[in-house]
Amino acid sequence: MAVDVTNPDPEYLAFWREHHLCTLTTPRPDGTPHVVPVGVTYDPDAGLARIIADKNSNKVANILAAGPDGARVAVCQVDRRRWATLEGRATVRSEADVVADAVRRYAERYKRTPAPKPDRIVIEIALDRALGRT
Repeated sequence: MAVDVTNPDPEYLAFWREHHLCTLTTPRPDGTPHVVPVGVTYDPDAGLARIIADKNSNKVANILAAGPDGARVAVCQVDRRRWATLEGRATVRSEADVVADAVRRYAERYKRTPAPKPDRIVIEIALDRALGRT
């Protein structure tokens, strides 16, 4: 079922605030999907989803390989019969304030602060579609 990305119903938003492991699907340069587990935070006010990652990871390389406009990606989480997917264009951000904000959001959702990493970046997804059943 379609969901308004910037104005989700309370149940959908609550689901994205629960502790769930998610998946990120990025396109490889050959067009095949690359799916990996990630932690995701959802910010409907900004229309963004954020993932903290190592700048040397395959997921980051796939996004960078897509060019300066980024890559079309999807993040998804499932809990039994409940599921939610967010889709949009992913870009890579490395500014210290952006990374710090993403780490703070991650710590809030997942109830743990990740150890500092000098190669940490943020995958920022400008959302244009949301689906789910919550």
